[in-house]
Amino acid sequence: MADDANRAAFMELQSRMIDTTAKIKQVAPLVPFSDRFHRFRSCLILGLFSCRVLLQTQMRSKEGEKKRAYLTLEELRQLPDDTNTYKTVGKVFILEPKSVLFNEQEQKLNDSESAIASMQTSKDYLEKQQGEVENNIRELLQQDPGLARQILSMTVQ
Repeated sequence: MADDANRAAFMELQSRMIDTTAKIKQVAPLVPFSDRFHRFRSCLILGLFSCRVLLQTQMRSKEGEKKRAYLTLEELRQLPDDTNTYKTVGKVFILEPKSVLFNEQEQKLNDSESAIASMQTSKDYLEKQQGEVENNIRELLQQDPGLARQILSMTVQ
């Protein structure tokens, strides 16, 4: 009876872990797992780690965009209003008024800041959820060593 209760609890925790992983994937798209990972536990841990790394990479990318926009704005501020300014479109340079370029860079800066804040909030929330689920699974497996042996003997198809 206790064995069935532990198994049901593990299945519920497994479901929560999969849901958390899916939410992390929505925040940071993940390349599918390689077939070389056969253990269920290894797949979960490696998948969550990969999602976290991709999310951090996206945040660094947005930080770079923010810095470029800020530096461009600083350079544009120093120019007189009658200066010819050009916007790159692919390999072509298009003459644009300084005000248009200035507004575009301000928009990029604001977009980057809001994206970074959103990603950080999502990352914090999902990492908290992930930690709670991992602790619950760890406690469950410590309570029932038989269940732990069963899980470790399973292979992912």
